Order: sequence, then structure tokens, then C-alpha cells
Amino acid sequence: MQGSKYDLLVIGGGINGAGIARDAAGRGLSVLLCEQDDLAAHTSSASTKLIHGGLRYLEYNEFGLVRKALRERETLLRAAPHIIRPLRFVMPHMPDLRPAWMIRAGLFLYDHLARRELLPGSRGIVMRQHAAGAPLVDSIKRGFVYSDGWVDDARLVVLNALDAQEHGATILTRTKLVNAVRASGEWRAQLRRADGSTLDVRAAAIANAAGPWVGELLKGALGRPASHSVRLVKGSHIVTRRLFEHDHAYIFQNPDKRIIFAIPYEHDYTLIGTTDLEYGGDPSQVAIDASETQYLCDSINRYFKQKISPADVRWTYSGVRPLLEDENADNPSALTRDYSLELDAPAGEAPLLSVFGGKITTFRKLAEQAVDTLAEALQRNAPVWTVGAPLPGGDIAHANFERFLAEFHRQHAWLPAALAHRLARAYGTRAHRVIGNARSLAELGREFAPGLYEAELSYLCNTEWARSAQDVLWRRSKLGLHVEPGTLEQVARDIDIWIAHASARDKARNEVAN
Repeated sequence: MQGSKYDLLVIGGGINGAGIARDAAGRGLSVLLCEQDDLAAHTSSASTKLIHGGLRYLEYNEFGLVRKALRERETLLRAAPHIIRPLRFVMPHMPDLRPAWMIRAGLFLYDHLARRELLPGSRGIVMRQHAAGAPLVDSIKRGFVYSDGWVDDARLVVLNALDAQEHGATILTRTKLVNAVRASGEWRAQLRRADGSTLDVRAAAIANAAGPWVGELLKGALGRPASHSVRLVKGSHIVTRRLFEHDHAYIFQNPDKRIIFAIPYEHDYTLIGTTDLEYGGDPSQVAIDASETQYLCDSINRYFKQKISPADVRWTYSGVRPLLEDENADNPSALTRDYSLELDAPAGEAPLLSVFGGKITTFRKLAEQAVDTLAEALQRNAPVWTVGAPLPGGDIAHANFERFLAEFHRQHAWLPAALAHRLARAYGTRAHRVIGNARSLAELGREFAPGLYEAELSYLCNTEWARSAQDVLWRRSKLGLHVEPGTLEQVARDIDIWIAHASARDKARNEVAN
């Protein structure tokens, strides 16, 4: 690869970078994506896991953003029905916070701002007549139900990167941009690998999709000014034991006008979040603090009969969202979740496109617009293609996951039901590739953690760029939650040792072949 020339160098392996790489590669551009850590290592694996229009954004008159997101919700539900699924939300009515007529009006808009084919509309409910009412305090009498989508956010990033690679892109994780300069109508960039080695490449254009680092990258490695800026906002989540038995999620209105979600998570748990706090530290070192944990617990205790405390928290995660700066928005919650694309293309010079802001739901549209802009700057005829294209594993007939799951389980009746369901959810139609020719659990190899066998670990390393136990247990899956806390460190150590040995074997094999 030393000295290779690409049409597009993408910086950043989060959802926007992976989406841009996929879109560009599918249009015939030669693409190199580099990510300084693992795919989805930061913001893109720290979301609330929702594909949604953003009901609360209507309150800030973000009608265009909500319409765009609602359209994308339908597109993504069809593109990846294995990792994206419909989810019904219950909003208890608290008369002292927002009047019922306002909520009804908002839900009516939410139902009709964009064409809706896959999800049922909203309706009012009486809590004592609905399963979602049982866990709530008795003072809550009524509420509303509406639809949105759930997504495995980190896997969404991986699948975009995988589709990019299958369309010809080169994906380099653990590879950082050191610097890039314009020369002779192209970009000349130096990349540094995890082992300290450097790689010099050339590119006709660069897409800066570094998320929280977008401004830092412009001023530093790229040496360019920016006309936009982002405000870093920390969002934290907690995971507790399961707080309710039904399959609906909750959206709660707090007195401070913030919205908190409580969502069924990994079968045995409830995901609660998120907070919105200004953040000024290193985005790679973000973590929840005690006040955030207490805030989330208090928010839940305002609504649920069963109370929780910080001692009930099983796991936490935090991320830094790079939101478009708005001088008129003092409250982080009021900052827009829309995005802006900034093109720097002086006459005769190689173009640079930087991505500011955005949300996971609109990543595909953002990527499409980014590549449209770059293709025009490069004078390339490159028609759009992703709107009807499934992501890897998402080519499920009629987007009917339940029918696919039943057939998958029939074909592999020897798989325990819970394992079959997890593999089908994670990999869709490619779950067969994970299993390979195995016909029994023993043939899947060593079991490293509950439900994690050597065959899957090998697939994750060879196909999905997993390089550590952290990649496997907390991003490619959430199996870390299902490991007994006292044994988690040993499980992680065993996985890291296996990956190191497998990597050494592959390296030795390649050296012999060469």
C-alpha cells in the first residue's frame, strides 16, 4: 500500500465515516478509510441505540430534521431488519409538565411528517388497561404509545465498513492520520499504524469524519481553518437489572424538560439514558460521573414503583456527541442534531470535506450528500445507490425477521434457541458463515463466554476487524454483560490471548506464502 493513490481518503471509523466509505466505494471510487482506534470505538457505540425521528425535536421547531429522520427510519428498517427492529414507546402523561393536547398534536405530526409503512401509529392508553402501566406509580393514569426503531449501533458501523470493503474499499483500523498536505493537485498523507510503522498514501480528496475530533483534525493534521464548530456534549447511560417484563420502552419527561428513555436491553436488563452535559476533556476518556448516575436513578424513581439506586447499576457507558454550535442555545439539549458539510476546494486544489454534527438515524443521507458533493468536486459521474440496498446480512425476504429466524432455527435445530436468536439478530443471513460447517456445539470450538464460541470469535477477527476482547465483548456484541463480573477479567484475558496467537499464526503463514 505504500505510496498508493486513492480517489478518497476517509478519516474516522464511526457511523459517518463508515457510511461515506460505503457510499463512495459503491459508486466506483477507490476508497481508503483509516480509524485511529476500533470501528465505533467512541461516539457511535455510545448512543441510546435508537433509529428515530426525534419526537422531542419538534418542541425546538426542528421539523425538517424530524422529517428527514423519519424518512430514513423507514429506509433503515428495510436495509437491516436483523440489527434494526420496530419498538413501541410508552409516554406516561404528567399533567404538570406538558398538556395532553400538546402531546397529541406532537404525535400527530410525528405520525404524518413522513410516509410510514412499517410502523403502527400513535394512540392514547389507559395505564390500568395496558401492560406498561403495571410497573408505574399509581398516580399515572394515562399515557400515549408511538413507534420508533431500535438499532445495534456498533454493529451498524461494522456492517457499513464491511459493505464498503466488499465494494472495494480498504479499511484500516488502529491507524491514525499524522498529517496531510496538498501538493500537485492531490493530498499526500502520512498514516501511523498501531505498531508505530508509517504509511504514505495519496488521495484525490479527503473526507474528515472524525466526529468529536473534526475541528482538532482540521487545525492540526490537515492544517486548515473551519467555518463551523462543534460543541462537545457528554451523554451517559446506565444499565440495570430488568425493571419490567413487557417489550415496550418508556420515554419519560423530566421537570427540567429533559427526556429519559428506559428500554428493554439484552433480555435481562434495562437501558436508561441519557444525560446532556457540556464536555471539555479528551473524548476518548469520557466516563459517567456520580451526579449523572444519581440523576438517571432519580428520573426512573419518579415514575417506577420499583426504586433503583447507584448500587443497582450493572454497567455504564458514555459518549461525546459533536453537535453543531449554536450561539442561541444555552441548553445542550436544545442544540440541533442536524449536520453540516463543509467543502474546502480552492481552484486547482484537492477537495476536503468535513462533517459537523449529525445523528445516527440520518447517517445514510449524510453519506449520500457527502459523496454527491465530493463526486461533483472530482468531476465524477457517480449515481446514488444506497437508498434501496441492504446492509450485509440484511437481505431478509420482505424484511420479515421472525420468519427468517424460524427458518434459521429449523436449519440449525441443534443450536440452543437463545444462541440461534442472538446469531440471527447479529449477523442476519450471514449467520450461516459464522457457523460454517458445524453440526453441533462441540464443532463450534471452545466456549470463551456464555454463548461465545471459537467459530464466532474467528469470524469476528477475520471478517469484522476485531482485535481485542473489548472489541468482541462490548462492541461486536454485548456478551460482556452476560459474563459473571468476577470472571470477566479472566474471560477477556483468554480472548486476548487467543486473538494474539491467531494473529501470530496468520502473520507466520503470510510470511511463508510470500
